[in-house]
Amino acid sequence: MNIQHSITALANEIATYRRAMHEHPQTAYEETFASDLVAEKLSAWEIPFERGLGKTGLVATITGAKNSSGKSVGLRADMDALDIMEENNKPHVSKIPGKMHGCGHDGHTAMLLGAAKYLNDTKNFDGRVHLIFQPAEEGAQGAQAMIADGLFDRFPCDEIYGLHNWPEMPRGHFGIRPGAIMASSDKFSILIHGKGGHAAMPHRTIDPVVIGAQIVTVLQSLISRTVDPIDTAVISITNFMAGTGAHNVIPDTAKLTGTLRSFSNQTREHLKTKIETLSRNIAESFGASISFDFTYVIDATINDERAASFCADIAASIAGENNINRNVDPCMGGEDFGAMLERVRGAYIWMGQGEPNTPDSPHNQGLHTPRYDFNDAVIAQGIEYWARIVEGALPIR
Repeated sequence: MNIQHSITALANEIATYRRAMHEHPQTAYEETFASDLVAEKLSAWEIPFERGLGKTGLVATITGAKNSSGKSVGLRADMDALDIMEENNKPHVSKIPGKMHGCGHDGHTAMLLGAAKYLNDTKNFDGRVHLIFQPAEEGAQGAQAMIADGLFDRFPCDEIYGLHNWPEMPRGHFGIRPGAIMASSDKFSILIHGKGGHAAMPHRTIDPVVIGAQIVTVLQSLISRTVDPIDTAVISITNFMAGTGAHNVIPDTAKLTGTLRSFSNQTREHLKTKIETLSRNIAESFGASISFDFTYVIDATINDERAASFCADIAASIAGENNINRNVDPCMGGEDFGAMLERVRGAYIWMGQGEPNTPDSPHNQGLHTPRYDFNDAVIAQGIEYWARIVEGALPIR
């Protein structure tokens, strides 16, 4: 059977499922529409699966024509949407106000569903493939939830692979790199306890607004002066909350919240300690104190060198070597697939979906923006990529 011909025919069917998921977006641990649709199709195709991992997650298992290798491979797709009001620029616009598939997880789920159909029909591999449909990727630790529910104990994987669409990259191109490709993403808050009072008598107060401004300024130089320039990290203060709205009242407290991103646990821990220590020292120098809270959210996504090379070779067999960037610049965005890669060797690749000749196309819009849309024209390529990953990792000899 010609792999490209059979997958092209399948892709049109899969696109209808993708658009149905786009019309019914649901966020973390509420992805019942996508989960039910996947379960319905897997049942119709007589593919065994189990539900309930990470609440709404499910895992399908397909055994190849042979199973003498004793090996198994995991493929993962995320299912959750975002809390964004979608712009009505497409016929399959979200039917749920304030929620949309603004990151293409509807497309990821659809492509993995298509791969399930193809792999079950052909079984041209020696071993087992576990297809992991994951909830709550968008900062709600869905990967960790599935792992906690026994993902790799119940469905052992020798290797695991992930994929994400990339609007900044033209359709037909892929990008990957060995080592860190996506950053860890953590959040912190600094509550400054000062002493409020009348704005006309600031000498009788311990002004948390001034202290907060000092902390923000100092934190902006923390990376440039305490982290090796070859390393990469980001500290962003995203909220500064203080005051009652009155123009003549100095408040008792001020709260800063922000995010820390890095590519290594060593840098992550170093900066966490520095943020707290510097903030506390600045506050104490003014006679104030702080309460510091830090939450580890997403680990860095770090590709195994051999697995990344394997993925690049597979992508090149589909798109041609000239369309593969084997050392793509990493992104400071977070991706909780990193939690799976901490447990199992594997790699994560970006698949271009941009349309450079159509500048206003929603397929060129940035991830997490209201005009974005997944590009159905890459569905066949995504299914083929998954199929070739399995057949390459589990060859029949």
